[in-house]
Amino acid sequence: MPETLPQYLAMHAERTPDKVALRERIYGIWQPVTWKQYYEHVKAFALGLHALGLKPEDTVAIIGDNRPEWLFAELAAQSMGAKSVGIYQDSVSEEVLDIVSRSDATFVVAEDQEQVDKLIEIWPQLEGQVHKVIYYDPKGLRNYTEDYLMYFLDVEALGKEYEKEHPGLYEESVARGKASDLAILSTTSGTTSRPKLAMLTHGNLISMGKNLMAVDPMEPDDEFVSFLPLAWIGEQMSSLACGLYVGFKVNFPEAPETVQHDMREIGPQMVFSPPRIWESLVSQVQVKIEDTTRFKRFMYNWAMPIGYRMAETRFRKEKPPLGLKILYFLADWLVFENIKDQLGLRRLKRAYTGGAALGPDIFRFFHAMGVNLKQIYGQTEIVGIAVVHRDGDIKFQTVGLPIPETEVKIAENGEILMRSPAVMVGYYHDPEATAKAVDEEGWLHSGDAGYLDEDGHLIVIDRAKDVMTLADGTKFSPQFIENKLKFSPYIREAVVFGGDWPFVTAFINIDFANVGKWAEKHQVPYTTYTDLAQKPEVYEIVKAHVLEANADLPPAARIRRFLLLHKELDADDAELTRTRKVRRRLIAQRYDDLIDALYSDAQSVPVETTITYQDGRTATIRTNLRIETLDTSD
Repeated sequence: MPETLPQYLAMHAERTPDKVALRERIYGIWQPVTWKQYYEHVKAFALGLHALGLKPEDTVAIIGDNRPEWLFAELAAQSMGAKSVGIYQDSVSEEVLDIVSRSDATFVVAEDQEQVDKLIEIWPQLEGQVHKVIYYDPKGLRNYTEDYLMYFLDVEALGKEYEKEHPGLYEESVARGKASDLAILSTTSGTTSRPKLAMLTHGNLISMGKNLMAVDPMEPDDEFVSFLPLAWIGEQMSSLACGLYVGFKVNFPEAPETVQHDMREIGPQMVFSPPRIWESLVSQVQVKIEDTTRFKRFMYNWAMPIGYRMAETRFRKEKPPLGLKILYFLADWLVFENIKDQLGLRRLKRAYTGGAALGPDIFRFFHAMGVNLKQIYGQTEIVGIAVVHRDGDIKFQTVGLPIPETEVKIAENGEILMRSPAVMVGYYHDPEATAKAVDEEGWLHSGDAGYLDEDGHLIVIDRAKDVMTLADGTKFSPQFIENKLKFSPYIREAVVFGGDWPFVTAFINIDFANVGKWAEKHQVPYTTYTDLAQKPEVYEIVKAHVLEANADLPPAARIRRFLLLHKELDADDAELTRTRKVRRRLIAQRYDDLIDALYSDAQSVPVETTITYQDGRTATIRTNLRIETLDTSD
């Protein structure tokens, strides 16, 4: 059996050369790439890199949207004994410099003019380390004269010429590959510090793909849509590891804005997304139902309770009575199938969520509609997955059972420990952090707090550092409360505080698009995000949702005071990670004056902040943030 990802590619190219492996939507038309063409692109680009000076154990950095060229570049690097590192396409220049420098990248593959401009800006710091910046979308780059820039197809052409003089070199290099060779450096989420670079081998990636597919098999004729950043381990896990292990078709949408339309056209059998995507879909459905006709709203409100009853019956592993079956069949036929079709989920066999906890309300919502949504638990350091729900054994408060070849145990301090063939080799150039993360027996220390229930299901409470103890001794998870709040279509993000303080408070970010639609419908005038967030009418609709979330919480964990932030929390401001996880400690430090106001008797707090526009212009925002106080008694 193959030991490396390029060896799997060669196997598929030999066995099914004319079968479609990849498709990309360009100007509305799906352009196919067969396994043979896939292999030829990778081979040509690999030999081109080799001719330009790529050496085994070098690193190729890749930044851009999901396109076939990303996979060509990654597998090309691996074919020659090198490794790749992915960079999030929305990273600012300083973040790009950090990753390229720390990974020792000698080549950078960049998608387009936007990414090339970032590299030109930081080139003085990269000169001497990086040989070439290779771009694959030439639009707008015709007049760029930098000698270190090179077009992707020109590298492939160089590789084809090189092969004529060195026949068999590529095949020999691929054949030498071992499971223990490094395949990728993958950035960790970086919720508490600068992202680390996890060293993952081909063996790590393939073992994860093999074991996930043992639980939830995919067929070679199945479809997958690759739309989440390939720098994220979850997308590497799906598009690369599982895709090459099984040989299913990977589809690339035309643009981020067309993802839902393109997914609807493809109708994938598997979807893997972080919670923010599922939260966004729920908000979308809720807002559209509010804006639809009275009859359609009536049908939706009739169908959803039936869906919830069926979902609860299945969660309890009970056989649904005949009457419920008939009602659910009608609800599915008349309502749910249409909603799933609009979301591109109609042909779905199973859907996964991972990267952070998904709120139980979101989970119930999708199961009510018949979407087989399952929680995955893992980390970058274990190739994204160690635990998953099994079909027919889904508990929304758990993340499921370990996949084959994976052990999970709880340390004495409550920390979740994991061990499997997918555990990373270590952190690149960081032996101290490696020693803290992976002990001598091979156990990965997750940093998460959790426990196993009576059925062996893993329950994740929160990051161990984030679990708080309230003044009365009650332990609570801020993330759990935040997820309940985010079930509201009007709340995009929430940050909950408690612990060292006498009661629970929250910062809330409104969902600008959904609240904006609501404001227009109800004739509430506004100008900017800041202006809309401070409207009394907006506070009232958000307050109603906070009270709804409070109703399900024990009294000590209920939110007593909250404010609506004047700006959206932003990854560019380091307030969120690139996967949209909250950097809680940084926010607490940056907005300590707002937290102090929440724990005082103040009814409002003045803020002044400087925002920077994309063109470099700055503006100062001055406003008073209203503080809402709630009755948290029973």
